[in-house]
Amino acid sequence: MKILVVGAGSIGGYFGGRLLEAGRDVTFLVRAHRAAQLAHSGLQIRSALGDVSLRAPPTVAAEALRAPFELVLLSCKAYDLRGAMDSFAPAVGPETAILPLLNGMAHLDVLEARFGAARVLGGLCLISSTLEPDGRIVHLNEQHAVCFGEREGVRTERAHAIESALSGARFDARCSDIILQEMWEKWVFIAATAGITCLMRATIGDIVAAGAEAFGAALLKECAAIAACNGYTPRADSMKQSMRTLTAAGSPITASMFKDIERDAPIEAEQIVGDLLRRAGTDSTADSLLQVASAHLRTYEARRARAADTANGK
Repeated sequence: MKILVVGAGSIGGYFGGRLLEAGRDVTFLVRAHRAAQLAHSGLQIRSALGDVSLRAPPTVAAEALRAPFELVLLSCKAYDLRGAMDSFAPAVGPETAILPLLNGMAHLDVLEARFGAARVLGGLCLISSTLEPDGRIVHLNEQHAVCFGEREGVRTERAHAIESALSGARFDARCSDIILQEMWEKWVFIAATAGITCLMRATIGDIVAAGAEAFGAALLKECAAIAACNGYTPRADSMKQSMRTLTAAGSPITASMFKDIERDAPIEAEQIVGDLLRRAGTDSTADSLLQVASAHLRTYEARRARAADTANGK
């Protein structure tokens, strides 16, 4: 199976690198700077579960794409989605499957509008990783999983083929019959984690040490209630694990969005928190913690925009 991995950052580079290590036919769609890094230093992954060092991994620039691929593995940030779609569009043919690993749900509608519902799978990944300035990918935890499936909940021939292509590499790959349910459960967890760690500007452990863990628990329940209103009530095991994570004493966990705020970077506020809040409809209340979190994130974005305008003389 010919696989195009869009980007070679902390997510695409990790899973694409593991697939390439396992002998899969993988090409990375990258911009000039990342292409130069990979040509000079190769694809380097540092992980407690096994390092990877691949010299000169196959890369392609958007303008050089000519033929379709069988699978497009998409892991960009949600705010880069439209640009990413423009870049990989020449690789999408009649039989191409697109497997997005983005957070939230809105990206499914965007991809479907551009490429058609039949080409778009549901998908998610579970991993904590970062891209170092020198181009190395550092795996930060012991989770490294990709879960995907047909959104209709059926096992198709292409789903079996994709599962076969992803299996056997040094990460966990699983085809799910309830992928939308699992995507909603992840969304609930990351929205609550992003909301509370960004509001408190602290790790989960610090929040617990301050005696404020009840706010994280309340935010998780509010996010879960929105999922339930949309027909995807989180399962008991998922809620138990999420609650345990959000109230764990001494935990160093923060949301990646919090890390982005600390380095004054763009954030996925609209896709992770804003869109979830919008789906609450009339059930949202004036004392909603999710509303407070959303306002906090919008304020951060407004400050960044004002600073950019000032820098540009506007």
